[in-house]
Amino acid sequence: MAMPAFAQSALPDLQGRAVTVVTENAYPPLQFVDPNSGQAIGWEYDAMNEIAKRLNFKLTYANASWDAMIGAVSAGQYDIGMTGITIRDDRKAQVDFSDPYMRSESFMLVRADETRFGDAAAFKAFDKGLVGAQAGTTQFYTAVYSVLDGNEQTPRIKLFETFGAQVQALKTGDVDVVLTDGTAGKGYVDASSGALKLVGGPLGAEDFGFILPKGSDLVAPVNAAIAALKADGTFDALTKKWFLGYKMGQ
Repeated sequence: MAMPAFAQSALPDLQGRAVTVVTENAYPPLQFVDPNSGQAIGWEYDAMNEIAKRLNFKLTYANASWDAMIGAVSAGQYDIGMTGITIRDDRKAQVDFSDPYMRSESFMLVRADETRFGDAAAFKAFDKGLVGAQAGTTQFYTAVYSVLDGNEQTPRIKLFETFGAQVQALKTGDVDVVLTDGTAGKGYVDASSGALKLVGGPLGAEDFGFILPKGSDLVAPVNAAIAALKADGTFDALTKKWFLGYKMGQ
């Protein structure tokens, strides 16, 4: 029995193949630019570096905005996209997804002195409240259908190009809430020097996956690596490092 088990555990060898991975660097602690060193770091970088090591491919990283990323990967401009991308059926029409590497839940990120509402129902009733969002993201649809009234044209959602711009608008009072997965939200709260907080309960669970061009021959090797990294505790160790151990801006 030992021989088949060993054979199944052996990962593909991509023999130094060049692979370009695109990300947004806007979701701490998944991927972001360290304010001290200026280096792009995070959970996804560590995970992808380890995947590249296990599969023996040569990594190059690129940067793109969220609204351009799925189209760019779909067109084959990049081999893999990573930026906390929720696995959704409508996106599967454009790109292939890896197996999930993380499960996320959405929360409401607000200013620390916010007292007008404390959960989704109270925010919906607060009819002057504005949500910051990026068009086409899971958080946009969660805001429309789980927080507001189901109208995708609602004037209560203000659109931004990047997640970082949403957070800045929240801090300056241009919007009143930003939806974020709990892990990234904790990163922003920790980095805010007491200016931000998370309120309310989770607004639904989402699975994150890497995106690849349709039919990419990298899907199976990447999935094999994800399974191995889950099984040997590597992903758990990265989660402890980035979500419990790392402190933004320190």
